[in-house]
Amino acid sequence: MKKIINQVSEIVPEMVQGIVQSSNGLLRKLPDTQVVIRNDEQFQTKIQVGLVSGGGSGHEPLHAGFVGEGMLTAAVCGEIFTSPTPDQILAAIKEADQGQGVLLIVKNYSGDVMNFDMAKEMAQADNIKVESIIVDDDISIPDSQQGRRGVAGTVLVEKILGAAARQGCTLEQLQQLGQQVIDNTKTLGIALQAATVPAVGHPGFELANDEIEYGVGIHNERGYSTEKLQSAQKLAQELLTKILAEFDANKNDEFAVLVNGMGATPLMEQYIFLNNVLEELQKQGIKVTFTKVGNLVTSIDMSGLSLTLVKLDNGWQDYLTQNVTTLGW
Repeated sequence: MKKIINQVSEIVPEMVQGIVQSSNGLLRKLPDTQVVIRNDEQFQTKIQVGLVSGGGSGHEPLHAGFVGEGMLTAAVCGEIFTSPTPDQILAAIKEADQGQGVLLIVKNYSGDVMNFDMAKEMAQADNIKVESIIVDDDISIPDSQQGRRGVAGTVLVEKILGAAARQGCTLEQLQQLGQQVIDNTKTLGIALQAATVPAVGHPGFELANDEIEYGVGIHNERGYSTEKLQSAQKLAQELLTKILAEFDANKNDEFAVLVNGMGATPLMEQYIFLNNVLEELQKQGIKVTFTKVGNLVTSIDMSGLSLTLVKLDNGWQDYLTQNVTTLGW
């Protein structure tokens, strides 16, 4: 294992400090926490509903990289692939609340859901208006007792809600909008090589040089199938077939497309894959009005990518294209 780190135990605190220092004053860290919060002038002067998200570290720039005007108010950074504690989440809620309430954007993992729920209850006991939504865009596993996981689609939920909050939507409106976006967001991921968690020191699972894993999660979870590596065009067709089967789409629908790198796949390959995705969608007569490519929701150094489609409703494309002041978008 080769990592540019110091002590394994200090990875998250040192990373959070680096994120804040790279923001040129637009972000700050709450003392004695791993919470990153807005520090820009607009946050000091414009009152709006707070948006708080977070989870285990290792997915950067998610979530701290999306704190800023037009997106999140605060992000809570847990240890690598580990949910942040309720007290840290509560600290973020209190700091993000400007009197209009706070919406929690939670990825669907049992630890995240439990700890964010506990923090929500504690905040409500302190008379803070708090609601939450659960992102579950991963279609790789059938509906189970815990439901589907929250993966790369999370960043598009944060982007749309951030724009709506800046526009002045209420807490209730944002909660409703968020659920609508989640219901229309589907993601599927693939891996060429598993991630190496620093505390473990070796890849989470092994793949041969000519193998690919379909349906991987962002916490190094194996997928539903290991197969021989195919061309980018064949991969695009395979993922689109499964994702489009999740939608009840018609010829008038418009879609957003996100190709998300898992951490170690070059942008060159991501752009090639996007090109093949758009070619295939055009063949099927499906209209795409927004595209995004990049390493937005990673899994440390996993080699691979994910494909997300969002069936757009009125105004969502405008929300997706509005400018933001964040490090990661």
